[in-house]
Parts: sequence; structure tokens; C-alpha cells
Amino acid sequence: MQFKRLLSLSFFAVFCFFTQSLLAQNKVITGKVTDSKDGTTLIGVAVKVGPTGGGLTDTNGDYSVSVPAGVTSLVFSYTGYSPQTVAINGRSVINVKLSADTRTLNEVVVVGYGTQRVKDATGSVASLGSRDFNKGLIATPDQLLAGRIAGVTVTPSSGEPGSGASINIRGTGSIRAGNDPLYVIDGVPISNDSYSGSSPTMVAGSSSPRNPLEFINPADIENISILKDASASAIYGSRGANGVVLITTRKGRKGQGIQFSENTTFASTASRYKLLDGPTFLKAVAATGANADAINKGANVNYQDQIFRSSVSQNATLGFGGAKDKFTYRASFSYDDQQGVVKTSGLKRLTGRINASQYLFKDVVKLDLNYLQSNVKDQFAPITNNAGFTGSLIGATLGLNPTYPIKNADGTYFFDGTALNPVAMLNLTDDRDNVNRSLANIAATIKITKDLSYRGTFGNDYALSKRTTFYDPLIPGYTSGGNIRGQSTPSISGIGQASLQQVKLTNQIVEHTLTYDKKWSDNSQLTVLGGYSYQVFKNFGFNDVRFQTSTPNVLVKNLNDFKTRFPIFGDSTKSELQSYYGRIFYSYKDKYLVTATVRTDGSSKFGVNHKYATFPALAVKWKIMNEDFAPKGIFDDLGLRLNYGKTGNQEFPAYQSLSVFQSQLGGGSNQLYAPNPDLKWETTTQYGAGIDFAILKGRVTGTVDYFNKSTKDLLFLNVFAQPAPAPSQWINLPGNVINKGLEFGLNISAVQGPKFNWDINYNMTFLKNTVENFASRVVITGAISGQGLSGAYSQVIQNGYPLFTFKVSQYDGLDEQGFAKYPNGIDGQTLQGSALPKFTASLTNNFSYGPWSLSVFVNAVTGFYVYDNTANAYFYRGSLLTGHNVTSDVAFTNENVLNSGQVSTRWLEKGDFVRISNATLGYTVALKNGKAIKSLRFVLSGQNLALFTAYKGLDPEINVNKDINSVPSRGIDYTGYPKARTITFGINAGF
Repeated sequence: MQFKRLLSLSFFAVFCFFTQSLLAQNKVITGKVTDSKDGTTLIGVAVKVGPTGGGLTDTNGDYSVSVPAGVTSLVFSYTGYSPQTVAINGRSVINVKLSADTRTLNEVVVVGYGTQRVKDATGSVASLGSRDFNKGLIATPDQLLAGRIAGVTVTPSSGEPGSGASINIRGTGSIRAGNDPLYVIDGVPISNDSYSGSSPTMVAGSSSPRNPLEFINPADIENISILKDASASAIYGSRGANGVVLITTRKGRKGQGIQFSENTTFASTASRYKLLDGPTFLKAVAATGANADAINKGANVNYQDQIFRSSVSQNATLGFGGAKDKFTYRASFSYDDQQGVVKTSGLKRLTGRINASQYLFKDVVKLDLNYLQSNVKDQFAPITNNAGFTGSLIGATLGLNPTYPIKNADGTYFFDGTALNPVAMLNLTDDRDNVNRSLANIAATIKITKDLSYRGTFGNDYALSKRTTFYDPLIPGYTSGGNIRGQSTPSISGIGQASLQQVKLTNQIVEHTLTYDKKWSDNSQLTVLGGYSYQVFKNFGFNDVRFQTSTPNVLVKNLNDFKTRFPIFGDSTKSELQSYYGRIFYSYKDKYLVTATVRTDGSSKFGVNHKYATFPALAVKWKIMNEDFAPKGIFDDLGLRLNYGKTGNQEFPAYQSLSVFQSQLGGGSNQLYAPNPDLKWETTTQYGAGIDFAILKGRVTGTVDYFNKSTKDLLFLNVFAQPAPAPSQWINLPGNVINKGLEFGLNISAVQGPKFNWDINYNMTFLKNTVENFASRVVITGAISGQGLSGAYSQVIQNGYPLFTFKVSQYDGLDEQGFAKYPNGIDGQTLQGSALPKFTASLTNNFSYGPWSLSVFVNAVTGFYVYDNTANAYFYRGSLLTGHNVTSDVAFTNENVLNSGQVSTRWLEKGDFVRISNATLGYTVALKNGKAIKSLRFVLSGQNLALFTAYKGLDPEINVNKDINSVPSRGIDYTGYPKARTITFGINAGF
């Protein structure tokens, strides 16, 4: 025993001797690693020392490594950044600034059912990280990428917080089915169905649906990938016809720690209408020959000031995460309180998220959990799309006589018997939505062999919306009743109304995939994926409408306080989607790459003869720079891509191939749709080519893409002339919608210095949309509202022209008597331009100097038209004759007051614009080691800072829904919620 103890002590002494000798030869080097663009500290940067040594930066971006003698440099690497080798040169403190890899050739991006290096992508895939997102007051994730990606247009329906937006990837291909892309959040494809209703009595028109992504905290998003062409999106088959948006939320990593951010935003209307004040209005009325004294009520009210406000919004997010013993996690909590620039409107959102992963059984099994729970409370101002000439809130504000007082002497709201009082509308209407939504994704990955793995996924998306609307009995002007499913409703004024609309959406998906991934020493690779998916969608809604408050003229915001109750009514739907899919990716010596995809989908929505359809795709890429003959003196990277594929569209309501009846409240039922057993898939065929390149040692990189999309078997709701057994039937229209264009993206690292850096990002898209093989059919849409304009429309879908082409009478100014001149006659409609833009572009300049950073984002859209229905309805001189206000530019013209507001090119304008969309100034505070606060950054951001356009309305980037027979419209401006100009102050801290 003594001998063994002595031997152990001897070995220990020898060990200590050699260790001390080694330490004497080693040198400890410390430092900090930051982002060269904005100075933020980078957590988890790999610091490599020699062939085996190194470490990672901590939550403060600090590192400490032991460097053996003979090692002369350190290598710093981080995902999404260019690796950097730094010579030691005898230093013991080395601070490093990493620059984003403008080529991002080695960056791993999310694609369908997996990830892939950008340089290996055979299809057209665009990716945005959190550094590239739009900054400021962001209500929904689509606002993060607006204008940032070539071929992707985001057109908001209005400036209301949480409002919907039209997102089109490489054009608009469908006439009646959905044109929005598929959203996949952490692997769960969600439904685009609206979960928020509108007033069932429609006393002031219907409102636009809410944004389907409203429940997500944008601060939780780490990456957004866009699958643009068919070869990239075909793996999603029937749901990928309009492109795919893959949203990946933040995951945990080693040393992540605690992050906190808080933003305060000040907002006001970016522009307002130039309405007449009281005295000027009376002069203008007198100039028409009318008796101004008869309509003068003695006040001088700017009613825009009464409904608009300077708002203050706040957002706070707390996140924490880490990694230990093969377990990674990240949790976050956020609270948003976004006030709209229209009084009483806003959005409050509370979200909680946890993402976790655990490796088990020596990394054979990996378990993943992504869970989000959110509560969104919307408060709506009474702004709608189709209230008619009496107007919803904005319309009532624009046309109201400014000499009208807000209230009478007795304190009641003033009402002249016809014109709605906008202040009364705001204060005596209470319209709120409360939405609870959960999104969960549980997955298990089993490594069967070294190259073969299985993954099983279960996803559940659940939303419950309750929208309550109360109209005070004291509200004046709502003197006409309505109709609910064959039963008349009384007028609201004098008795009041309450309604509850409840919508419950469930979306469940089960997926099984097998992936074989084999790599060879010659840089060849084979990846084979096969899978099965089953998804079911359920939508259940009901409405509870009540009238007559228990106490006359006293509103209690409780449904049980109303005496008269209509029978509860509602609708429910269910649809199922079953899919089989496979993909093969092969790379031969990292020179020739091919991806082949096929997916077969079966949907319960289609007729019995066409439930299933198959969607194939093929893409190839040639990495020219990996050839011996490549022009390496000119290019650093050069690749050619070709692609072809088909995708399908089934984004239309369930049961439409069947005979559908709807129960009426008074008994009996009405047939809504005639059956169509031959209703089949709408199919989009797309082909294209692309070039990827890099020059000047990778400081200039770019892509050029050509695409051609053709959509056929167009899904369409055909409305029959009455009388008929059923009012409508879903059919497949003959014809094609063609979208073809050119995309160009360029990234330039203009200056790379020790302190100052300048990066430039530019993209642009040329797009041509045409309807072909449509025969003589003409589909009308684009309803125009206004006095005497019942049944008026402004747009057609017609062979040889783009979708949403305006067809209106040609206006040629005023004649000597002040009447409009129409060269082709007042009813001689002619085809004009389309609401779809032909060209979009964006330019981002990123500057950094020491701890300071500045980013300026400018975007432009040209080649499209906007119909100013607001001006058509309210702003012509004849409105003065009836005692309605107008703008200053029409008040004293020579227009005859008897001239009508005919739908014509008088109100049709080019919408071309350039916008300074976003500017962000940041400062990163230098902190000493050991402090509780590991990182600290202050940010000042502005949105919608300047708009340059010849359009006379408030903003040409608007899309109020003015559909006819459910055929959507585009580019019509009608009393929409105005856009805001915002300034945001933010703080980001790490602990």
C-alpha cells in the first residue's frame, strides 16, 4: 500500500511538473468579438487555437484562450459571418470585429423539411436574418421583410395595427383562390383563414380580415426564408403554388444568458386630407350659389383632429436560454401595447414561447419542442370597406360640414338627420376582439444508421376568437335596419345593439419523414427524403346578436342586458389534406447538383373525380468555379441554375364541390352553391434560370433570376343569373394567368476598415402579368362606392391584359360650362393600366463607425395605378351643394356643381412612389468585464419617414378590399385607415 501511494505521488509530481512546464510555454489571450456593422457583441463565436484548442465567446462577447508556443494566429468563425484569421504578434489582448458574409455561401438556410447551404441551393431561396429585418414599430412578421427581397411584394390593406396584407411572391396567379403564400412556423404549416369576424348586421359595412401572423411576436423570429420557385416550394405541393414563407424562431445556445429589450414608439398620421375649415367652407358653398347661412351651425371643427391622435406604443421582450449536457432551451415573454393613430383603435399582445431540444442515448435520439401561447386583444375603430356614401368613420369625417358642432347644448351628440357624427361613432361604439392562440410542434428524430434518420412530427395550431361589439342606443344616424339570414333587424339608434362572434380554428398535422444523407471524400453528396403528411382543418363559428337595452338609453356592456335576442347562427367547415412526397438531392464532386421533387396531394375540397394531384419539380446547378477552366482571376464564385416544376392551389372554402345549403333564421334553408364533382386543382407551372456570382474577393456578390409562371384551371366562383336553383357554383375557368419577370440582387461591401464599414444591398424586380386563353369572358371587380354609384365597378379580368386592369370612362377635363368631357361618351369605358406593379426595388445602406451604426432603407414601386375612390365619392365641387366638405384643391375650381362623379380616369392615377421606409441609428455601450450587464445597446428608428409620389391621395400603397361576387380587387383607395409615421426609441441589454 505504501509503495502504491508512493508511486501515485511520484506520478502526480511528474504530472504537475510537465503541466507547469506547458503552462509556462502557453500564453493566455483575451478579447471581445463584436459585429462590425452595429457593434453588438457576438455570443458563441468559435475561437480556434491551432488544430485542437480554442473556446467560445460568452454572453458579453468575451473570450479567453490558452495559446501554445508556436501558434501565431487565431481563427474566429461564426454562422452568417466571414471567418477571420488574426495574427497574434505578441499581443495578449485581441479584439475582433466580424463582418457579415455578404456572399453567405456557407450559410445554412431553412428549406422544406430540412436545411441546406446557400451555395448548394438549386432553387431560388432567399433568406433574411434578424440583422436584415425592418426595424421600428412592427406589428406582424410580414412587416419585417417588406421591400427586402426581390420578387416579393407586401401591400398592406391599411395602416391599422394588425391589419392584413397582400403578400405576393413572383406575381399574382389566381383569380379567386388565395394568392398569399404558405406560412410554415417552426415546421408547422398554418392556416390563412381569418379568425376575426366583422359586424354581422353590417350597420357600417364589413371590415378587412386580420393578419394571420398577428399572434407572433416579431422579436422571437431569428430567420425568414422565402421559397420562390416551384423547384423549391414543390415539396409543399398543393400549398406551395404562391411560394412558401418559412419562419424560424430563436433557439437556445451555449452562453446565451438573459436578453431584454424595450421599445417606445411615437406615431402620428403621415399625411391628412386638406379639408376646408369652417369660414372657407361657407365661402365655397356661397360660391356655388347655395345659401351658406342655411347650413351654418356656427362651429369651426377640424374633425380630423377629433378622430386622429399622436399615439404612444410600447413593446417589451424578455428572453433567456442556454445549453448544457446536450439540452438547449430558450424561453421568451413579450408584451405589446400598440396604439393606432385613429382614436380607440389598437392592439395588445401577450406572448410566451419556449423552444427546447434534448439529445438522448448517445445522440441517437433528438427531441424538439416548439410552443407558443399568445393572447391578442384588438380594439377596432368603426372603419370599414363598403359603408356606402354615408360612410364609415373616415368617410363621415371627410364629408362632414365643419360648422357642425360636436355636441348640442344639452350634451347630446349633434346630428343633422343624415350625416353621421364621427365623434359619436368613435365614443358610442365599442368593438373588441380577444384571441387566444397556441402553436405547438413536437418532433422526434431517430438516427437509425450513420446516414439514415427518421423524424416524426406532430403540430397543433389552435385559435379561439371572441369579438364583441356594442352600439350605444344614443348613437345617432343608424336609422336603417339590416337583414340576417332572411330575418330583418331593427335600426340601432334609440335601442342599441350587442353582438358576439366566436370563431374557433384548429389545424393539426402529423408528418413522418425518412432522410438518407451520404457524403463521399470527393465532395459528392446524396440526400434522399421521403415523407407522409396528414393535415386536418376545422373552422367553427357562431353569432349571437341582441337588441334593445334593458334600461332605455343606457348601455351596459353585457349581452345579457339586452331584451331581444336573435337565434344563434353560424357555420362550420372541415377539410383534410393527405400527402406523399419525396426529394432527391445529388451533388457530384461539388460541381453538378440536381434536386428532383415529387409530391402527391389529396384534398377533400375537390370533386370526387379529382381529389388527388401530383406535382413534380426538377432543378440543376452547375458550380462553374469548381471547374479547372473557371475564370478565377475574374470571379470568386460563379454558378448557373435551371429549374422547372408544378405546384397546386386549394386555398378556397371547404365543401365547394358539393351542394351547400344554409339555414335561415326564420326557418327553411337556401342553397348557396351548386355541386361540381369535376372541380379540380388549380395548377401553376413554373420554369426559370438563375446566375450566382461573386467578384473582388467576395466583396461584390449577386444573383440574377428569370422566371415564368403559368397558372391554369383557375378556381372561380361563378354567379348565375337569377332566377336559378342555386346562386353560384365553383368551377375551373379555362385560361392562363402568366407571370414572368427578372430579379436582380446585389450585395457590396464598399468599405471594410478597422473602424468604418459600409455595406450596400440592392434588389430589383421586373414583372409582367398577363391573362391568356381567356376567350371572350370578362370578369368584373373593384366596386366603387359613392352617391349615385350603386353597382359601379372599376376593374376587369380580360384576355390579353394583366389582372386587375382598370376599365373606366376616359376623362378629358371640364368644358366651358364646367361639365366633364368624355371623348368616348360617359359610358364609353376603356381599358387602362393595372393595379399590379411592373417594377419594384429597394436599397439599403449600412454604415458603422466604432460603436455607432446607421442603416437607411429606401424602396420604390412603379408601373401601377391606384383608383382614388375616396376622391370620387367626396372630393368634387358638387358635394358643396349638398353641404358636404371637400378638399381645398376642388373648392374654387370652375367645375359645375351639377357635374356628376362618374367613374372615370379623373380619379385614376399612377401610383409610382419612392419611400424612405426605415432608418435606424444605434450605439453600443462599451462595458467592462464582470459587470451584471454584459451588453447594452441603444437604438433610434424611424419608419415611413418620407414619401415621394405624384399620387394625390394619402398613400398609393393601399389595398382596400372592394370585391364583387368574392372576386378580389387591387389598388383601390377608399376611406382607408391612414398610415403612420413613427419614431421608436429602443434599448437592448444582455445579462
